[in-house]
Amino acid sequence: MKLPGQEEFEVSSACKNVPTGELDSSPGSGPRPDGPLDTKRGNLGVSKDPLLFIQLNELLGWPQALEWRETGRWVLFEEKVEVGAGRWSVPHVPTLALSSLQKLHSLLAEGLVLLDCPAQSFLELVEQVTRVESLSPELRGQLQALLLQRPQHLIQPTGTRPCQGSAHPREASYNEEALLKEQHQNPLRQKLPPGAEAAAVLAGELGFLVQPLGAFVRLRDPVVLGPLMEVPLPSRFFCLLLGPSTVGKGYHEIGRAMAVLLSDSQFQWTVRRASNLHDLLAALDAFLEEVTVLPPGLWDPTTRIAPPKCLPSQHKRLFSQLREVKGPPAPPGALAEDRHGHWLRTPSPELQRTGRLFGGLLQDVRRKASWYPSDFLDALHPQCLSAVLYIYLATVTNAIIFGGLLGEATSGAQGVLESFLGTAAAGATFCLMAGQPLTILSSTGPVLVFERLLFSFSRDYSLDYLPFRLWVGIWVATFCLALVATEASVLVRYFTRFTEEGFCALISLIFIYDAVGKMLSLTSAYPIQSPGSPAYGCFCQYPDPGGNESQWTRTEPKDRDDISSMDLGLVNASLLPPTECAQRGGHPRGPNCHTVPDIAFFSLLLFLTSFLLATALKHVKTSRFFPSVVRKVLGDFSSVLAMLLGCGLDSFLGLATPKLTVPSEFKPTLPGRGWLVSPFGTNPWWLSVAAALPALLLSILIFMDQQITAVILNRAEYKLRKGAGFHLDLFCVALLMLLTSVLGLPWYVSATVISLAHMDSLRRERRTCALGEPCSFLGIREQRLTGLVVFILTGTSIFLAPVLKFIPMPVLYGIFLYMGVAAMSSTQFTKRVQLLLMPAKHQPDLLLLRHVSLSRVHLFTAIQLACLGLLWIIKSTPAAIIFPLTLLGLVGVRKALERVFSPQELLWLDELMPEKERSIPEKGLEPKYSLGGDSEHSELMYQPKTPEINISVN
Repeated sequence: MKLPGQEEFEVSSACKNVPTGELDSSPGSGPRPDGPLDTKRGNLGVSKDPLLFIQLNELLGWPQALEWRETGRWVLFEEKVEVGAGRWSVPHVPTLALSSLQKLHSLLAEGLVLLDCPAQSFLELVEQVTRVESLSPELRGQLQALLLQRPQHLIQPTGTRPCQGSAHPREASYNEEALLKEQHQNPLRQKLPPGAEAAAVLAGELGFLVQPLGAFVRLRDPVVLGPLMEVPLPSRFFCLLLGPSTVGKGYHEIGRAMAVLLSDSQFQWTVRRASNLHDLLAALDAFLEEVTVLPPGLWDPTTRIAPPKCLPSQHKRLFSQLREVKGPPAPPGALAEDRHGHWLRTPSPELQRTGRLFGGLLQDVRRKASWYPSDFLDALHPQCLSAVLYIYLATVTNAIIFGGLLGEATSGAQGVLESFLGTAAAGATFCLMAGQPLTILSSTGPVLVFERLLFSFSRDYSLDYLPFRLWVGIWVATFCLALVATEASVLVRYFTRFTEEGFCALISLIFIYDAVGKMLSLTSAYPIQSPGSPAYGCFCQYPDPGGNESQWTRTEPKDRDDISSMDLGLVNASLLPPTECAQRGGHPRGPNCHTVPDIAFFSLLLFLTSFLLATALKHVKTSRFFPSVVRKVLGDFSSVLAMLLGCGLDSFLGLATPKLTVPSEFKPTLPGRGWLVSPFGTNPWWLSVAAALPALLLSILIFMDQQITAVILNRAEYKLRKGAGFHLDLFCVALLMLLTSVLGLPWYVSATVISLAHMDSLRRERRTCALGEPCSFLGIREQRLTGLVVFILTGTSIFLAPVLKFIPMPVLYGIFLYMGVAAMSSTQFTKRVQLLLMPAKHQPDLLLLRHVSLSRVHLFTAIQLACLGLLWIIKSTPAAIIFPLTLLGLVGVRKALERVFSPQELLWLDELMPEKERSIPEKGLEPKYSLGGDSEHSELMYQPKTPEINISVN
């Protein structure tokens, strides 16, 4: 007896069902260990086996027309066929009824289990499975014919959509060539890595069966089973679950239970190495012991759980199983490393003292010299081209923003031109010489604050600013070289989250305060008038001697101070009565003469627009709108796009808002000075020695700003294989401080935000991953060429000066505000401050709140707020120049907190300092009480260490 489709299946099986020899050496084909859990293989039980694709074929149509239809598939998460829509569902976490697992256990215990089955084709496999004594020869023949019937798959070729309203999936063609073409064009095949294997689960109801029939087969050699699977993968497992008709979806749920079991990494690892039925049932029992049961009255089984952003670590499950296995325990050292290595910081070899003068620097040079050729060869990848474009735009934007703000802070002593030139020269040199070439040098908020303080000090005491700044830079370079010689970079181990958050919060507040203050000063200078009130004056355009209308004159009453000619960037601004505008042949720009109050209003509009646009575009990256490529572009270039849109709005409306001041020629912004700064100028000679005091404070600031960024960039979770270079990087920064001081260029250190964005653009990820699973992070493409090209392009951007002068200053202020808000919102400190204002019932389920009492969390936050308030007060007083020293005091405050908080509390609220990690015994970190069998720190131990590029301290 042959059912329709059997002949084609036999032809296909005879031609295509051949063993895959390349998989003979897979873990499933070798000798089996004695027990189901071999702790000496597979990294303590963590699966290193080929990826397994599981497919569920269900028998439908009894008793009229029987046919096999694919109804579900698994790689890691479940996808169901949505018959009405003719498509696959979104991947989701599968949920099972406990009864289906229990029934599956009974079927396997009483059914047929074949381990290392030698079948070489699907026909042989069917014959092996149907050799059951309970089946008569007639039933056996009917069952074989039924199993050989071709199943129907739902295959959607790339770029096509199923017809709307289709009631049935598209049937596969019986033509052999069309079938193979359809299988190979399946888009799912592209998502599965080479070497992947398959598992087929067949389930359904058969009226002619008297009792259930269950069979589980593990093939010795994986075999391609022809059209049984929707993708032509070699199959390792085959499971048959059939039985008489029942009420409900009995065998459908049992088949789902078997597929979910095979998709579980721990069960799959054990079953691949099982030697008998006892091992198989033991693996199922172990799965049952870890199952979480949801009460039926509080849970809707039809609800689909979205895949988590980060998959939980398998170590926690592994150790719970190891405790139950009888035999020699694992080495204590290995367990301790796995228990605490996930959350205790271990110092990197770059932060170990050598005890020799410049010993750390020499080690960095030797370490990086061996990688130097590969630093250029590794850049020969298309990904580096997109990284160059992305980081170039970010670097240019940063140079424009900080150049404009630096020009205001120093009254034009430095400006955008110096910012471009210094960024290009310092950045390119650093990329060629540094120990961590992924670092991007730029002007940063802390250095900008110090430049402002230094200029104010020079102005208040009538000092020549640039010569004084030159000697400060010379002394800073000297102090930094001394820090390199004494290997002071090892002290970065004491920079915990407490210090980083205090540093970040202070700079963020300075950004926010300055941005809002600039806009308020503009509004104060030009108060917004109510309708009908007299205008202060007009902006009139009149022809220059050549007849071209290119000059602007501000006309207003003569008794008004000339307070805005520099702010507004006007050419030849002068005080004229309103009537003189018409006498000179000028005319207003537009139907209504733009008054001074209009300037304040439209400047405020541009300020808020640029801030809101940058914020909204950044949030688009994590939204569900638009394709992923569009979301990434909008999110990564949020600042650039916000600036361009702000400039476009300003140009469209024809507003006379304050513009960025840019020199029209390649010469210093400050008139009358050359590119080399005179050592003394009008300053007394002894000032060169007195400059050592502010230089000492700036050295502390440079050290903290540079090394905090270096610590963040070189974290272990970024999987950098070429190592760090803390000493070499600081040495390069010292030499560049000397160079930029001599040329009167801005000072540069590592910029955290752009450097992290640089690393993010060079992420290496596994191309193929399970549906619904986040791509596996492999590391960073470490090389020097992208940064070098970025800074060369930045240097050529000096010739963009004719375009940059059209950028409105309110737009830059809005981007400045966005940077401060984004930096502040990315820290745990901000979340803990929000808890102070939030009732307990509305507080989010943060991990630290599960293990630290709310009063202790509030105390820790209050101490941080007090430190931040003290830093702000010092910054706002005449003693502001010593604020770098107060930043260093945060490390001392953090050390003192060890007398107030326990190590367990500091572990959740902050991090442990190096001495504390070594001196505290293991039992000191154990909880006092353990409820439910889970230790209090288990969640922290097994938190996945994946890079999160969302920290901003610039």
